[in-house]
Order: sequence, then C-alpha cells, then structure tokens
Amino acid sequence: MRTRVRGWRRRPNPLRRRSDVVEAWTALAVAVLLLVGAPLAGAAAGRWAHDDARATAAEQRAERQRVRAEVVGRPPGALPTVQGGRGDSYRVTVRWTEPGQGTRTATARVPVGTRQGEAVDVWFDARGRSVGPPADGTAVWQHTLTMGVAAAGGTATVVLLGHAVVRRVAMRHRLDEWGREWARTGPEWSRRSA
Repeated sequence: MRTRVRGWRRRPNPLRRRSDVVEAWTALAVAVLLLVGAPLAGAAAGRWAHDDARATAAEQRAERQRVRAEVVGRPPGALPTVQGGRGDSYRVTVRWTEPGQGTRTATARVPVGTRQGEAVDVWFDARGRSVGPPADGTAVWQHTLTMGVAAAGGTATVVLLGHAVVRRVAMRHRLDEWGREWARTGPEWSRRSA
C-alpha cells in the first residue's frame, strides 16, 4: 500500500487535533526562519555594520595624524598587568618636529620594549591627545563578521524560543483536550460488569 506524502498536513484524520496542526505548521515556519530568516538577518546586520565601520574608520583617518616621534622620557621597567604579564604599551614622553610649528612634546602610548632615544610612530587626534591608530580593513571586517554572526545567532535564538513557547502552549491545549475527552469517555471504560 502506497502512502501519499504530498499534502500530508491537510489529510483528514480522526485522531488529528488542532494543536497537532498548529505544531506542525509552526515546525515548518521555524525551519524556514532558521534556514532563510536567520542568515538574511545576519547578512543585513553585517552589511549595516560594515558600512558603519567603514565610515567610522574614514572619520578616524581624517581626524587622526601619525607622527614619527623620539622617545625622550624614561620608559618604566616592567609594569604589572591584570593577566600577570607585561602590557602591550605604556605612556611615555615623546618629542617630534612639526613643519612650521617647531618642536613639540607630549605624552603618548608606545609599545612595550621601546627604549629612550628610539623613534616610534604615535597617533594624535585633532585636540592633540594620544590615541590609537585608526581602524584598518581587518578591524572593519572583524566588526562586520561579529555583528553578522551575532544577529544571525540572536534571530535563531528568538525563533527557537518562540517555537518552544508554541510547543508548550500546544502541549497544554493537548492535555486539556485529552482531559475533556477522558472525562467524557472515562466513566464508560471504568464501569465494571458483574
């Protein structure tokens, strides 16, 4: 005997309950949302994050300037860090010459291991504060992927939590239906014949 698979959700069945139909269609919707919706949400968030990160990087490149400076302050020996090792950078006094403005001195972050008298690249913003270098292409893509994966994962989590809620409500309705049916047919089954 051959079973017809096409249209199996619409097939009349005396044992089919409304909660079964709702749960079956919900499972189909969840599958579509997980396979199509979550990746689309991730791609949309990634595209938005990429455009935003590129704009921020362009602003930083326009606002910040790199200066080749000489370390004039005395770098500290070994600074303790939270991880127990040495940090990536520390603050020290540097000096550089700007065309038309003469020699300038400021405190800037330099890499660990830099000695007095060495030349290093330091970055300053428009106010003259020492800042990190502007975001590069790698940082933009890291931000893009992080936001895309987080959006896809968040979407999948919301879909799965919604599915769990629907299943729980369907199970509660199913148990109520079984209770009503048993209340109606139970007395016939539990009667004893003498």
